[in-house]
Amino acid sequence: MIELQESFSLFKRLKSVPPVRLIVVSFFVVIMIGTTLLTLPITSRSGQFTAVIDALFTATSATCVTGLVTFDTWTHWNVFGQVVIILLIQTGGLGVITFTTGFTLLARRKLGLRELQLASENTSGDTMDVYQLVRTILIFTFSSELIGAAVLALRFVPKFGAHGIWISVFTAISAFCNAGFDILGFEKPDNSLIGYANDPLVCIPVALLIIVGGLGFIVIHNIYYAKLFPSLKKKKRLPLNLHSRVAICMTVALLVIGTVGFLAFEWNNTLEGKNFFQKLLVSFFQSTSARTAGFASVDIASEHDITKLLTVILMFIGAAPAGTGGGIKVTTFVVLVATVVSVMFGKEDTTLNHRRIEKGTVYRALSITTVSMLVVFFATGVILATNDHPISAIDALFEATSAFGTVGLTASLTPTLNWISKFVLSLTMFIGRVGPISLALAIAIKRARNKGAILPEGKIVVG
Repeated sequence: MIELQESFSLFKRLKSVPPVRLIVVSFFVVIMIGTTLLTLPITSRSGQFTAVIDALFTATSATCVTGLVTFDTWTHWNVFGQVVIILLIQTGGLGVITFTTGFTLLARRKLGLRELQLASENTSGDTMDVYQLVRTILIFTFSSELIGAAVLALRFVPKFGAHGIWISVFTAISAFCNAGFDILGFEKPDNSLIGYANDPLVCIPVALLIIVGGLGFIVIHNIYYAKLFPSLKKKKRLPLNLHSRVAICMTVALLVIGTVGFLAFEWNNTLEGKNFFQKLLVSFFQSTSARTAGFASVDIASEHDITKLLTVILMFIGAAPAGTGGGIKVTTFVVLVATVVSVMFGKEDTTLNHRRIEKGTVYRALSITTVSMLVVFFATGVILATNDHPISAIDALFEATSAFGTVGLTASLTPTLNWISKFVLSLTMFIGRVGPISLALAIAIKRARNKGAILPEGKIVVG
């Protein structure tokens, strides 16, 4: 009887926990499970225990779909270890709550109000259409990964036989989830996709999977029900909402800017020796990957500092909300730019495309960006301060931004870092995956404290 009362009390306390906290805890639990498994000898190729800090770093990187690794994935982990990593990537990419809620829906089980609230907050959707949204997420995810794996198999199966199927599946899931992990280290360790830089049959499918995964499930959902579904039913197509238009336009703009910038800066450097179309393909792939994927088709360490700086900017901005990518998100960046422009033109409110953006959204964008910059600067400082060997400031900033933006690109710095930097980068990856979401939701949930109180006005001179 006492045990039953304690269980009921625990369940009651769990139901009172804010959903945003449960989402953060769910990621933490998955990381801890992954860390435990990856520490065991059964996951390593050598059959020996893996250091806890390296297992933690890898599990965090996989769950937070980052791609930074302390050693080559194929060289260190056996097939079971690779399966653990890809499951962490899939779970982290979809989001733990979305994943579990989606299978509940597919099993035709009824969701309670609590589950609806969790799924809605984890997908940034409305509770009224969360059923459709989660179904869209799962069906679209698995369909995209299956198609991507099938296309990649056209290259890998003829080359590697049956093992090419596993490589194709692993790469497709990693690409769609914007993770950047690869298992091609048996060709050359830590080489990512550099060996396939000139191969459109590999680079283009991987790039498209990255773009689609990073575009955000809200945009995919909107495109389907506003454009594709009406066309199938021979009905009038609806206009896309403002969020989708901003996300798509900004994604295209950043891809073009990144491609042109990389092409110009690296023309006679990492792109030397390639023809124009190969240079264009590599530049497009690197621009795409910098948006939070982490695959590399060139040696990042050999890039010019100006190219690394451009990549840092792209990594920090990241992908669209409610997708598999990271960063502060393209919509956050657009709101900030729109706010600056509105202030410069003397407007009282932030306006975008003849629409007024609510002040709460502007405040959240400012808060997310500010906290994100502080996290990146802190991680950069730790890397520079705690490692004995010389590290350039741009490489340290590159590594920290890559971790926060859950990108995974590295200037060959990760394996050389000490345990302090690895731990801080693990924390940075975790914050980058759940922090901005948690911060936005925490600010959005207003507590009714002193609601009727009138505070005196404070004046501060700025600028």
